[in-house]
Amino acid sequence: MYADNTLTPKEVARLCALGTLADQADLPYSELAASIRYFIDRIQGPSLDVLGSSIELLKYEGLVLTTDKNGETCLSLSERGLRELHVLLKAQIRPGATDLNKLIISLKFRFLHLLNGNERAVQIEVLLDTVEVELARFEDLREHHADVSGYLLAWLDQEIRELSTRASWLKQVLVSQ
Repeated sequence: MYADNTLTPKEVARLCALGTLADQADLPYSELAASIRYFIDRIQGPSLDVLGSSIELLKYEGLVLTTDKNGETCLSLSERGLRELHVLLKAQIRPGATDLNKLIISLKFRFLHLLNGNERAVQIEVLLDTVEVELARFEDLREHHADVSGYLLAWLDQEIRELSTRASWLKQVLVSQ
């Protein structure tokens, strides 16, 4: 992790792999690799930084276990892997709307159900804080450029509406916990 307790690109792939195995035990190696690649590609597009994480490394570190089923190597999450998954799910999110952040947020939502109620609520609050910080930045920028011509204000207004809607939705999710 980075010093600010946020995920590196390789840890994002690790989160995807471990979360997938937490949801689907005894997954063939090839299916896990395809699942990770598919999800990451659909959210942020192909990225060697993120896809470079090796499933072999997860095995070496004891985060996943292997079994042989009908001549095919299948993977499942070890207890150590489950603990690592929880650490990764509870990581902070850096401010800003980057492709990596979008991927991290989507993975948090994909695997949020794997945390207990209190941990889930904390993560929803982290997500809400991230949205509110970004919303404040855009509102400040909107106010600073209130007199400019062109399309900037229309674009900022659209971003502000989207962020406001997302913040409202997260508040509803938090209340429903």
